[in-house]
Amino acid sequence: MRQRKMMNQINVVPYIDVMLVLLVIFMVTAPMANPGLIELPSVGKSSQAPLAPLEVVIKADQSMLLRESNPNAQVSERGITMPQLVQVLQQRQQKTPEQPVVIAADKDVRYEAVLKVMDELQRAQIQRVGLLVKPAQR
Repeated sequence: MRQRKMMNQINVVPYIDVMLVLLVIFMVTAPMANPGLIELPSVGKSSQAPLAPLEVVIKADQSMLLRESNPNAQVSERGITMPQLVQVLQQRQQKTPEQPVVIAADKDVRYEAVLKVMDELQRAQIQRVGLLVKPAQR
């Protein structure tokens, strides 16, 4: 009788065949799977309309205006200095803390002037300060 020789290698060819078949199955079935759709609950109109933001307008000569929108769609503008601006915005924040404030600067205004206004508003603890930009035309 002949003795069998001990085999010390694994034949991986069948495993590769199985993996390739599974890969093909997943590639074919993946586009057919429906993504989970979520049905969101619906509500009627909200009880309160969102507040119109207060706009701090910085002109090219670095003078500032405060632009406010009234509930009856009237817009009022008035020239303002930095101390007056901080005082007015702090008073508004006490009445309505969720009132947003946006800074609209002329494109020719130096970046430093805009940062100075933002810094003053942050020091005065004014919440929700953002920048107003115009979308680019394509």
